[in-house]
Amino acid sequence: MATRKISFTINGEKVEVSVNEDWTLLKMIRDVLKLKGTKEGCGEGDCGACTVLVDNAPVNSCLVLAVQVEGKEVLTIEGLGTAEKLHPLQQAFIDEGAVQCGYCTPGMILASKALLDANPQPNDEEIKTALSGNLCRCTGYKKIFKAVHSASKCMLQDTQQEEGTE
Repeated sequence: MATRKISFTINGEKVEVSVNEDWTLLKMIRDVLKLKGTKEGCGEGDCGACTVLVDNAPVNSCLVLAVQVEGKEVLTIEGLGTAEKLHPLQQAFIDEGAVQCGYCTPGMILASKALLDANPQPNDEEIKTALSGNLCRCTGYKKIFKAVHSASKCMLQDTQQEEGTE
C-alpha cells in the first residue's frame, strides 16, 4: 500500500505523519500517535467510542481515512483538558457519576463538547440527538444527560465571569 505524508493539527500541535493511504484516522491516532484515549468499539461507525472532533465536528474516526485530515484540526480526549485542570465536561462526567466502565466516555465527552460549543444550553431532546451516535452499555444515559447539563451551567458561568472581567 502506498504511503503519504500528511500535515494537520492534533490537540493544538502541528504534526506531520506518514500513513498508509488506507489507514483510518483511528488507527493513526492510536497506533502512530500513541494517543490511546480514543477507543475502538465496533469498527463500523455504530457505537461512537472512537468519536473525535475534526474542525470542531464529531466524527467516527473508524470511518474516516487518516489522509482526510490533511490541513485540518483534530481534537481527541487527550487535548481537551489537563490532569491539573479538567475540562468542565470531564469534571461533570466524574461528579455526576456518568463514568462507569469508561469505554464510551471519551467519545461521549467529545460529542457533548461539539453540542455545547454549538448550543450552550441544550435541552434533553437536543442532548439525545447529539449523542445518538454514541452507545453506552453501563450508565443508562441519565447520568450522562445530567453531566452535560451540569457542564453547560459551569461553562456558561465561566463565560459570564470572563466577560465580566474584561
